[in-house]
Amino acid sequence: MKEIVIISGKGGTGKTSITASFAYLGDKDVIVADCDVDAADMHLLVQPDWGKSENFHSGLLAKIDQEKCIKCGKCAEVCRWNAIPVIDKKYIVQPLDCEGCGYCAIICPTDAISMNLQNVGNWFLSNIKTGTKMVHAKLGIGAENSGKLVAKVKNEAKAIAEKEGKEIIIVDGSPGIGCPVVSSLSGATYVVLVTEPSVSGIHDLKRVYELVKKFGIKAGCIINKADINMEKSNDIHEFLKAENIDFIADIPYNENFTKAMTMGKTIVEFDNGKIKQILENSWEKIKTK
Repeated sequence: MKEIVIISGKGGTGKTSITASFAYLGDKDVIVADCDVDAADMHLLVQPDWGKSENFHSGLLAKIDQEKCIKCGKCAEVCRWNAIPVIDKKYIVQPLDCEGCGYCAIICPTDAISMNLQNVGNWFLSNIKTGTKMVHAKLGIGAENSGKLVAKVKNEAKAIAEKEGKEIIIVDGSPGIGCPVVSSLSGATYVVLVTEPSVSGIHDLKRVYELVKKFGIKAGCIINKADINMEKSNDIHEFLKAENIDFIADIPYNENFTKAMTMGKTIVEFDNGKIKQILENSWEKIKTK
């Protein structure tokens, strides 16, 4: 089974638009996983039916039983996160500040504090417009443990692919190099790096590739909006050659990307010209990696 992960060093490179296009081109032969759980938006282009939804619990949150609390203040004294202020003469745990370390529960003389699993978001299993399935998720506002939620999405996608005999999983990873990206890369067989020809684009491409190298995964690169700065595009090509990264395609700047998004379509549905041909050729290259 192939697990193709599409990532970018920064936001705004067109990563999700390109991933959705590959999902559309893969049609019923692929399973799709949207692992950009902090800012999921792939659903805007593939029209999921939100058929199945489950809560995702991870991490601990302190809760004070006010009937047992004697208001000694010891919990507030030891909380290094200042997560237990006094509100209306009661010690109250602030969920966004609590790190779930459990020290307050240990020192409470009346066992008034319990540590409970948090509901940090939801994951979904949907049928999408291509006739295949997508596993996706949404992290709660201010919630942590995005890496664990990404792992859940990927594991569910893999289980479905095995059950249905699908040979390819397409994963839309998060931008950057943080925990959700690390989780997205785990188990990947090929990584597609999407970048743009700008100073920040090159900097973040190099940074995220350092992460990919640590996993020992073969990678290829797509340069989006390649014609807006040919000097920087050439710099990227030199970097790809030096690092033995597969060059997949240069995609020219095209306003049809935006027009397609406003209509809830992938660019390969909306544009029957050069862009579609480039992405079709790119998908054929990636499938054989």
